[in-house]
Amino acid sequence: MPRRSTLKEWMSTRAAWSPLPIRLGLGSVMLVHGAQKVLGVMGGKGFDLWLQGTPPFGFMKPAAFWLGAAALAEFLGGILVLLGLLTRPAAFFIACTMATAVFGVHWKNGFLGANGGYEFPLVLLLAAISLIISGGGNGSVDQKLS
Repeated sequence: MPRRSTLKEWMSTRAAWSPLPIRLGLGSVMLVHGAQKVLGVMGGKGFDLWLQGTPPFGFMKPAAFWLGAAALAEFLGGILVLLGLLTRPAAFFIACTMATAVFGVHWKNGFLGANGGYEFPLVLLLAAISLIISGGGNGSVDQKLS
């Protein structure tokens, strides 16, 4: 029988300061983008309109479930990453959302963001992956609780 992971393992982190600027940058960006989708602030659609959109891949049905999951991953994931609380799981959900953005939304436009390309979501994806690897680091709630 496979061994179950514990909450303490999910919150484990390395004693390093390098994740802090990554957490602050990724968390801030994701919180704002998620708030646009969930709360409708800063020119965003808001949750009801966001859920009426079309997901990037045909297998994503029902559409409202996947769009809602993406919006909440950005919003709640941004908050958790900023705090450094459950950093690894939050970064995982952000990484999934950004991988979908890179390959399902922006890939067809090429690399450059000025052309609607994938350069910015790719950087966010890589930042999320780095936090999955390292955890929240020094100054995180994860570190304080573990």
